[in-house]
Amino acid sequence: MKTVSLSGSLRANVGKVDANALRAKGHVPCVIYGGNEQIHFHADTRAFKDVIYTPETSIVEINLDGKTYKTVLQESQFHKVSDKLIHADFLQIVDGKPVTVHLPVKTIGMAEGVKDGGKLHIKMRKLKVKGLINKLPERIELNIEKLTIGKAIAAGDIKLDGITILHPDNITVVSVQVTRAVVAEETTPAAGTSTAPAAGAAATPAATATPAAGAKAAPADKKK
Repeated sequence: MKTVSLSGSLRANVGKVDANALRAKGHVPCVIYGGNEQIHFHADTRAFKDVIYTPETSIVEINLDGKTYKTVLQESQFHKVSDKLIHADFLQIVDGKPVTVHLPVKTIGMAEGVKDGGKLHIKMRKLKVKGLINKLPERIELNIEKLTIGKAIAAGDIKLDGITILHPDNITVVSVQVTRAVVAEETTPAAGTSTAPAAGAAATPAATATPAAGAKAAPADKKK
């Protein structure tokens, strides 16, 4: 997993008023937890370009007043209207202690089902996993070359050494779905064939409820 850097400053005051004042200046209130104590700081919004506004997951080295903390991003909050980043939480990496991160999914190769006219559908573009930081890759690569139409790769099918995937085993990660073109091709008669009855063949009559020979019809209900 690659490493990116983020520089910030420790917060002198912690509270809603101070947080709003920082946001008005274009800064984002943040916190580092998981170590001996929580560390509250703030950083310029532009500093998050390689931390949040990227599909990749990285180790984030946060530099605060001459001290560096090795972390991973855990949560980011955005304004409901403006969609601006308003808060970020970081988990401090401790040697020998597993961390939880979201790793991007990357497919490798072309699926057999796509070659046959199907459509590749990536349902989970990131997977939540847990493991030691030195075991975590930058991304999860899935070879889909043998995936045929109607088949899928589920979370339970993915095995990574030393890493636990934090999703139900049956949840679909990637699949090849049938398309209308494939359905139309399968239902269209071959050239030269016809669905009409062969010449001279009698049409099959509709089924009727005829009493057997000699059988008596059921008597009509008597009026009471």
